[in-house]
This record gives sequence, structure tokens and C-alpha cells, in this order.
Amino acid sequence: MKIKHLLCMVCVALAAITASAQLPSVQLKTLDGKVVNTATLSNYGKPFVISFFATWCKPCNRELKAISEVYPDWQEETGMKLIAISTDQAQNMSKVKPLVDAEGWEYEVLLDPNSDLLRALGIQMIPHVLIIDGNGNIADSRSGYTEGSEQHIIEKIRELVADK
Repeated sequence: MKIKHLLCMVCVALAAITASAQLPSVQLKTLDGKVVNTATLSNYGKPFVISFFATWCKPCNRELKAISEVYPDWQEETGMKLIAISTDQAQNMSKVKPLVDAEGWEYEVLLDPNSDLLRALGIQMIPHVLIIDGNGNIADSRSGYTEGSEQHIIEKIRELVADK
């Protein structure tokens, strides 16, 4: 029982640390090959979301598809934006743009073929969503997707916008 309690406390502490951390500096690429440093990602003082996905990950694609249906409304209401980061390995990178185009996703898409950013953040699984506040701090972090869980994203964004 004591070990369970200790593990629970450690998990809460790690979540609190992650929840106030800034993005590490990792070099990623855009779909057209431009280099982007993740430490410079911002939404000009407004919250933004980073969604890690892969073309082969069905829950990832379901989550991004569900968000795309409400994304224009979320943007209009809160000014938020979403950056989708593909963790497809180099041999699958050619599949990312066709998927994004076929789905009509209007997200900014970055490529992390070596999972450098995932590793730097200590993220173990995808889909994984980070919600970044207007100051560039990680305000929320969660893995996995179940239908309807995208509502958590907009609720947290609304909370962040209201706190400004």
C-alpha cells in the first residue's frame, strides 16, 4: 500500500513539473522542408495545442479528424491553434502530406522522424496532446484518445483564455 501511495505521489509531482515546463529546443521540419525550432513555437500570446500523431495510428487520426470538425469554431472562439507533429519514421514521411491533404486538416504540420521531441518531453505513447498556455508553458498533457475526449482540449483552452 505504501509503494502505491509513493508511486501516486511521484506521478502527481511529475505531472506538476510537466504542466509548468516550457518546450525544449528540438529541430523539426515543416512539410516543405523548412527547419523549425520547437522552443520558438508560439501563438502570439494565445494558447495552442500540440498533437503528436503518426499516419499508421488509428486513434491519432480519429482524434485529429474529430478536432478538424470543430477547429474553425475553436479558433474563432479562443484564437487557439493546433500544431500536429508527425512521429512517422523517415521511411514513412512521404505518407504524411497525402494524409493531411486527404483529410483536409488545416493544422500546421511538423515532422519529428526520430521522435526527438517525444523523447525530450518524456512522452511514451501516441496520440499525445500538449496544451500550451499563452506564455509558452505546458498547461496540460495527456496520452490516448477516446471518442469525445477532444472536449477536454477546448475546455482547458477556454480556462486558459479566461485566466488571461
